[in-house]
Amino acid sequence: MILGTGRAVPKRVLTNADLEKMVETTDQWIRERTGIERRFIADDKDTTSALCAEAGRVALQAAQLPAEKLDAIILATVTGDVTFPSTACYVQEMLGATNAAAFDISAACTGFIYGLSLADSLIASGKAQHVLVIGGEILTRITDWTDRATCVLFGDAAGAIVLGPGDGQRGVIDTFIKSDGRLTPLLCMPGGGTKVPYDVAVAERLMFLKMEGREVFKHAVTAMGDAAEHILTKNNLTAADINLLIPHQANMRIINATAKRVSMPLEKVYVNVQNYGNTSAASIPLAMDEALENGRLQPGDRCLIVAFGGGFTWGSAIIQF
Repeated sequence: MILGTGRAVPKRVLTNADLEKMVETTDQWIRERTGIERRFIADDKDTTSALCAEAGRVALQAAQLPAEKLDAIILATVTGDVTFPSTACYVQEMLGATNAAAFDISAACTGFIYGLSLADSLIASGKAQHVLVIGGEILTRITDWTDRATCVLFGDAAGAIVLGPGDGQRGVIDTFIKSDGRLTPLLCMPGGGTKVPYDVAVAERLMFLKMEGREVFKHAVTAMGDAAEHILTKNNLTAADINLLIPHQANMRIINATAKRVSMPLEKVYVNVQNYGNTSAASIPLAMDEALENGRLQPGDRCLIVAFGGGFTWGSAIIQF
């Protein structure tokens, strides 16, 4: 069951009006195509690990759990502090979680659901009692600010949950994760690994996120709809049995299409993309923490979460609060 949640964002806010001064775009164009109004942007001294540690600290406080009680820290990110070691190890040090195993998951925007699925399995098997799952990104470090098609989309944030043993009535009901590696070119950062070394990547501007927008939209709508339908059907549930749908906050068109696919009325869909933009792995735990804070999620509620991301990866989960 979820014992506590937390979130963290950088201090700097970048509005659509600010972007109008940086690239050839307009506030109206951005709002109409994405629903985004602003996003939080990391400063030069900010790190992914610091954002994630802040979110994790808040979640631990909400759970009233000392960091030493954590058995594992699972961090979903594609913008880690360094290539290695895992950014989760830096977070472990910052939190003082001296008894935890710490590691990263790279599943892009679906990373949090992948991490949740693994954490649930560790607890269900008895191999762990308490797991901290974090989704955190500083996507603006891999954003090409000359590309108006992508630079308007992304923001920086972290969200976290503390997962512990359930009481039979509350907890993770089910998870579903999937991927299709044939679609990797549609959304990726081509350079910076062993395939295209850093010196070549910098020279050819391949250290930035690249996206085929129309193709990503088409596959994302299908994948998120499939994932939501699959997990509802598998658990003999319908939209009427779900109190709140929290989809990955990519853009409003994808959110609306996903809700329509599972016949979910928009009043039962949590949306905050207008305030944060696409924060990748952070978007669902960030929204979950907000929803709990503002009363959109109550004890006993069933929550459906669903996401897609580069890889292509996609997944869904049902949680009873």
